[in-house]
Amino acid sequence: MEYMLDKDVERVLFSEEELRERVAQIAAQIDADYAGKEPLLVSVLRGSFVFMADLVRQIHVPCTVDFMAVSSYGKGASSSGQVKIIKDLSEQIEGKDLIVVEDILDSGNTLSYLLQLLQARKPASVRLCTLLDKPSRRVKEVEVNYSGFSIPDYFVVGYGLDYAEKYRNLPYIGVLKPSIYGG
Repeated sequence: MEYMLDKDVERVLFSEEELRERVAQIAAQIDADYAGKEPLLVSVLRGSFVFMADLVRQIHVPCTVDFMAVSSYGKGASSSGQVKIIKDLSEQIEGKDLIVVEDILDSGNTLSYLLQLLQARKPASVRLCTLLDKPSRRVKEVEVNYSGFSIPDYFVVGYGLDYAEKYRNLPYIGVLKPSIYGG
C-alpha cells in the first residue's frame, strides 16, 4: 500500500519485516535478562510509541509500562540541547527495574539528562533500549543496553519517528529527502 508521504522519502532504510525481526530479537534478550523479574518499560514519547507497542507485545516476562515526554527538538531538525519534561511518570519507580525505551539516540544530551533524573529516583536498575543509534552525532556518552540498529547521520522518519510531527505513521524507517527539511 502506498502512503501519501512516501514521495518525501529518499529511500527505505529498514523495512517492516526487518523492524519486526529486530524487535523480536530485542524482546528475546529482555526476556532472558529479566527472567524472574518484572521490568517497568518507560516509553519516551512521542517517537518511541510504535517501537514500544511492538516491543511489549513480543516480551514474555511480566512487565508494566509508563510514559514520559521530554523535548529538546521543538519543531526543528536538530537538538536544541535544552531538555524539558513535558509529561513525567505516573508512578514511583524506587526499587523497580526500569528499561527506558527510546526511538533514537543521537547527541545523547536528552537521554543523558533523563537517565540521571531517573537514577536519582532510586530504581533497582536502569537500562536503555533504543531502536536506532547514531554514534557519529554523540556529544555525551550514554550506555546502550539494547540497540536495534546503528545508523549513519541520516535524517530518518517513520515507525514513530517524525519531522514536524509528520511521517510517524509510515510502517518502515526511511531517509527523508533533504529538500523536505532544508538539509
